[in-house]
Amino acid sequence: MEGDEVVEDAAAPAAPAGSPAVSGPFYHGTVAALQVGDELRAGYGSNYQQGRVSNNIYFSALLETAAWGAELAAALAGTGDRGRIYVVEPSGPFEDDPNVTDKRFPGNPTHSYRSRAPLRVVGEVEDWEGHDPATLQAMLDALARLRAEGRDVIED
Repeated sequence: MEGDEVVEDAAAPAAPAGSPAVSGPFYHGTVAALQVGDELRAGYGSNYQQGRVSNNIYFSALLETAAWGAELAAALAGTGDRGRIYVVEPSGPFEDDPNVTDKRFPGNPTHSYRSRAPLRVVGEVEDWEGHDPATLQAMLDALARLRAEGRDVIED
């Protein structure tokens, strides 16, 4: 995603002890409007399943993965906009996201992680490239099929 502008007040540090051996920056895609210094916390409604409380906060070391998070969250919320991507800093240990690692893809090619500890917003990616409308609709259709088949299980 060439040409993306990132506004941040601090570089994301290396992973906390007990976490995968990766370092930031880390990104979180969402529909929420946040400010630098805000914290994302577990225990709130999921962006992806209505009525579900999320026990973890999900994030990625890849901007592309965060773009999917932002776009899907916005589309599923019906906001009409494309969502937002924040640069985040984990405040505690985190692990590979089991929903897309090994269960769906060998290893962790999407560089996706989750944590029960808060993520601190340290910046916002203000100019990011989203997916074309047909690609986004195909992903939404695939999610709807999984839901209709009862296979939209989130291991949380």
